[in-house]
Amino acid sequence: MSPELNLSPRVDHHLFLDVTQSLELRQQSEEVAAIAAAVRGILHQIGENPDREGLMKTPDRYAKALLFFTKGYSEKVEEVVSDAIFSVDTRDLVVVRDIDIFSMCEHHMVPFVGKMHVGYIPNGRVLGLSKLARIAEIFARRLQVQERLTRQIAEAIDEVLSPLGVAVVMECTHMCMVMRGVEKTGTLTSTQSMLGSLKGNEKEQHQFYTLLGLGKKI
Repeated sequence: MSPELNLSPRVDHHLFLDVTQSLELRQQSEEVAAIAAAVRGILHQIGENPDREGLMKTPDRYAKALLFFTKGYSEKVEEVVSDAIFSVDTRDLVVVRDIDIFSMCEHHMVPFVGKMHVGYIPNGRVLGLSKLARIAEIFARRLQVQERLTRQIAEAIDEVLSPLGVAVVMECTHMCMVMRGVEKTGTLTSTQSMLGSLKGNEKEQHQFYTLLGLGKKI
């Protein structure tokens, strides 16, 4: 009796990965070239010479930097969180404060920078602490307004953990206010987004702000 033949196609996973990486690099190269060409046009329009020594490589540099500043468009929360959710028997408030935030205003495409503070009340599960910063990074590395960014981070944490409550507070300085327009340095914009018990329970809110040391600042 002849052995049973395995007619299923063989997949060379190494070849598949090489092809995928090659396509990604090609796509990125095309994106850099397209953005760099646009930047050369901008330099011309503001009265500069993109061919002078100091600017010859600027279009490519800016293109690569812009792709990094906006890399959040290609990232997903579930991929970042991965296997960093752990079961715990606690409902005590978890607070992580002073997470650095760097984003770009969608109105003028200039930076806004500051700090983010996150709190949540576990409902049987907690998230690896570094992942809170990673989630924030996904949404911050896009063209944003601070109000939406604050809400998106809170909603992402809520979706991932289904906690009893979530609070996100953000304090940022916007370069569109510092470098242009009213030109006011030292101005902070504070935003907050609260979900679940941290939205409707003043006692929980007070505990959150007390742990942050913000008092009634917000």
